[in-house]
Amino acid sequence: MMQFTGTPSHSLQQIAPFSIPTMNKNQIHQARPWPGLPTSKGLASFGDANCMEQLLVHCANAIESNDATLAQQIIWVLNNIAPPDGDSNQRLTSAFLQALIVRAAKSGSCKMLAAMANAHRNLSVETHTFSVIELANFVDLTPWHRFGFTTANAAILEAVEGYSVIHIVDLSSTYCMQIPTLIDAIANRFEGPPLVKLTVPGVPKDVPPLLDLTYEELGSKLVNFARSRNVMLEFRAVPSTHADGFASLIDQLRLQHLVYAEAGEALVINCHMMLHYIPEETSSPYLPNTNSNPYTFQPTLNPSLRTMFLKALRGLNPTIAILVDEDADLTSNNLVCRLRSAFNYLWIPYDTVDTFLPIGSKQRQWYEANICWKVENVIANEGLQRVERVESKSRWVQRMRNAEFRGVSFGDETVSEVKTMLDEHAAGWGLKKEDDDLVLTWKGHNVVFATAWVPG
Repeated sequence: MMQFTGTPSHSLQQIAPFSIPTMNKNQIHQARPWPGLPTSKGLASFGDANCMEQLLVHCANAIESNDATLAQQIIWVLNNIAPPDGDSNQRLTSAFLQALIVRAAKSGSCKMLAAMANAHRNLSVETHTFSVIELANFVDLTPWHRFGFTTANAAILEAVEGYSVIHIVDLSSTYCMQIPTLIDAIANRFEGPPLVKLTVPGVPKDVPPLLDLTYEELGSKLVNFARSRNVMLEFRAVPSTHADGFASLIDQLRLQHLVYAEAGEALVINCHMMLHYIPEETSSPYLPNTNSNPYTFQPTLNPSLRTMFLKALRGLNPTIAILVDEDADLTSNNLVCRLRSAFNYLWIPYDTVDTFLPIGSKQRQWYEANICWKVENVIANEGLQRVERVESKSRWVQRMRNAEFRGVSFGDETVSEVKTMLDEHAAGWGLKKEDDDLVLTWKGHNVVFATAWVPG
């Protein structure tokens, strides 16, 4: 029996590859195995998650070393043990296999793999563009986003108590979906509702989820919703993008910083699964200089954009900053390291989906298409095209401390609210506290973290 525990076995490398000039999407799965490999029925022993991960690793190594023959052989095995409509581990493996084939096709090392990539693209589900109602319902299906909404809103409400003007800078991947709940809570304050100013980066996102509204239309809906709750809301979209560390947004906030401070406004920075799209190391459009204004930016070479962004936020002296993100490390420049890390994190959304979405439903197709997009971005892309650069909680905590922020704990009331929210979902979801931070878990594994910060 072939063993996939180290380098590929000699028996696999010695097997003559099949040779087919062109393959359509049906032939990919129906092609006969070459002599010496087990039949499809005999492949059942390869079907556990650890073995499928090893096969993916060997496939990645073969692609990176331009060994098209070995890559084709492993792809045949994976195609037969990991159908895209199989169980959660099989669908996870299928998504990674598709991403590896796309990566191979981009390198142009093998026409066969290019044909496979085209076939896989025809088989894949298109990423859905949501309406506002669809997206609101979609993010409510699972605690993946609701956990961050609940913890952030509770911390924000506590921090802005007594302020008559609250300025919220919402750096969110979900188009302000947590804001209506926050407005509801603000409207019921004992001292009466404050004026709320909401600022967002106004460049359309190119990463899922996608929304079918412009930011101006979204702002109009939010203003009308706030008015229905007797809250005055001012909405502003500043053209800005994660690709340059939201440089123009930072510049706008910096220019108005003194006005905010003198007026006694509360400044809230809400970062919900958005900061990991900022390139972690690249040429930066801004860096504090040494003149009298420490937050006037000038060109420099190769600083960390994330570090400079956080230092710029610290210079705004916010009332509170919330950082919520996925607790994984997908930043390695080594493909195999990145593949292993992503495989051992992204099994979670595949595992959870069976608890809240039926097989064949449109929402499930949208949900898994978004995961496939993330897998392909992590595995098939490099450079500026690889935007899914999630970092672990420990790394973000160190970044925040280096930027002279001080962590603050979430109160017992917040913990109670989160637990109540989790009771609405499957039993596998859990909550744990790590120092000052809260962590959403699935079957004991870290999923999403929430942290709260004030100037140190």
